[in-house]
This record gives sequence, C-alpha cells and structure tokens, in this order.
Amino acid sequence: MALTNRYKTATGAGTLAALILVLVFGSPWYVDWARDNTDEATAGGWFLRLLAWPTWRFDSSDSVQDIIAADLKAILVVALTALFLYLLPGSQLARARGTLSQFFAGWGSYVFAGAFAALLTAVIQSNPSLLGAFQAAGAGAGYGLFAGWIIGLATLGGSRGRA
Repeated sequence: MALTNRYKTATGAGTLAALILVLVFGSPWYVDWARDNTDEATAGGWFLRLLAWPTWRFDSSDSVQDIIAADLKAILVVALTALFLYLLPGSQLARARGTLSQFFAGWGSYVFAGAFAALLTAVIQSNPSLLGAFQAAGAGAGYGLFAGWIIGLATLGGSRGRA
C-alpha cells in the first residue's frame, strides 16, 4: 500500500516510467532484437533502435571502461530523471493535476537526464575526448527528445508532492 501511494506523485511516476524504459529497452535482449529485426532506414525501425540507447550489459567484448560507462549511463538516466523531476518547477507550480506543465516538465527532465548522463559518462569511456563528450550529450538529448514524451505522459495527474 505504501509503495502504491509513493508513485502517485509526478516525480515517482516519472521515475518509475524511466526505470521501466531503461530496464526493458536497454536490456541486451532487446538491443540484440532491435539490431537484428529492425530497419534503421524506416521511422519505426529508427525509433525502436533509439529506445535502446541507454544500453546496459553484463558482458561484452568491449573494454571494462566502456562496459562500466554504459551501465553507469543507464543508471544515471534514471537517477537524473528523478532529480530533474524533483527540481523542475512545472509540475510543482501547476494549479491543477494533469496540466501541460506536468507533461513538459516530465519530458524536459528526460531530455536533460539523457544529455547529462551521456556527458558525465563520456569521460569514463576509453579514449575520451571533448568532441566525444559533446557528441554523446547530443545523442542523449536526442534520445530524451524522442522518448521523453513517455515520461511526460507518466507524470500527468501526479500530485505536486514529492516522492
């Protein structure tokens, strides 16, 4: 019962949605499926591959630094989404539940979370560079832009209280 009440807030609902997105679509099984069964030259295939951006994995032929950076990026996307949902005033200042400010605050939180998670983990990867960090942040912001509407929808109707 206490767990149910916790996720009635906009912050809790958005964080839960972000966690589900990262766990399901960032999983090695989904990433392999999307790579093998979608065509990146179509809008649907491109979107399904985009959903796999915060990839997490346990083993790979990549370097240990790259695996840790990828896993940390997936964790940071969820953690930073919670932080930005907590900090962005749109959902807290809205006069009524379900307003567009909640939607855009949730969406914006995911854009910021994707960009900052990528930027922070770019320095951990093997052969880091400033250009690589900027490119990673752009990819993270793009992911948040096209997948963040899901978080925005999840925050609609949540109370202004904090999780």
